Amino acid sequence: MTFDLTTIGEGQIRLTVNQGQRLSRAHQLRMSAACSEANVAGLLAQLGRRTSWCSRLPHGDLAERCLSEYRSVGVDMSAMVRADHGRMALYFMEPGEPPMPSRVLYDRLNTPFRMIDVDMIDWDTLLDTRLVFVTGITAALTEHTAKVLTYFVDQASERGIDVALDVNYRGMLWTPERAREVLTPLARKAQVLLCSRRDAETVFGITGDGTGAARKLREEFGADHVVSTDQINSLCYSGVDGEQEFDVVIVPVVDRPGAGDSFVAGTLHGYLAGDLVSGITYGQRVATYALTHHGDLTLISPAELHIPTTTDIIR
Repeated sequence: MTFDLTTIGEGQIRLTVNQGQRLSRAHQLRMSAACSEANVAGLLAQLGRRTSWCSRLPHGDLAERCLSEYRSVGVDMSAMVRADHGRMALYFMEPGEPPMPSRVLYDRLNTPFRMIDVDMIDWDTLLDTRLVFVTGITAALTEHTAKVLTYFVDQASERGIDVALDVNYRGMLWTPERAREVLTPLARKAQVLLCSRRDAETVFGITGDGTGAARKLREEFGADHVVSTDQINSLCYSGVDGEQEFDVVIVPVVDRPGAGDSFVAGTLHGYLAGDLVSGITYGQRVATYALTHHGDLTLISPAELHIPTTTDIIR
């Protein structure tokens, strides 16, 4: 296999208001790249994994800004699709301090990625991998993106390639009913299912506390490994390695976006090494580190967090 993980998702530019300011009155914005799937691929690349990310982006400076950020950490771009016309997806973030919550404004309609088609993609590259990673965010964007992800997962399943699905339900993008319709077939083909307790209830009607929700998700979809988060409460695992709860450590937050992607990447790093449970602890370490600095992509070295990069888990 050429890659350890391949993925598809929309590259974006994030524009962040300075702390303590409102978007409507801002004079300066911090620019950075964003894409949930690329964040996972980028962090894994820093941990020594071979990763490839596919998107469909226009030509131009903003697209190059996005691509350069993920390329700089070692993400392969050989399956990237470029469009002659169109615009980059943007999102604006207004950081909040209690009692004021953070606010996000998306500006990502009518981008080339939303019209991506199965025939545009180099599947030989993306399916030359040990693991395919997909998210509910990309599935939610349009009928086109949902069809592409469905094809991706179906082809991986037919070829015996493992699949990891992060449900990551976004109520601003689609309804629970539509999410259930699209994601249920993907979840049934996934070896690794990441789904928060809240999303399990909202999308799939599965309720339960602690490991109960994770266990019910596993019983429903048959995944080898289910990881269920519950915001700042305990994190739960149910799978072939038993059941376990992990305490969540609360740390000061400098910048929240990307921390969840960092957790997913650490977890999948463990899975690729044959020990997903250890991966959860890696994910927790990386996620807390991600909260301490700006940007969706977490920049780390394995030595900083004592995460092994070998194929064997250090016990």
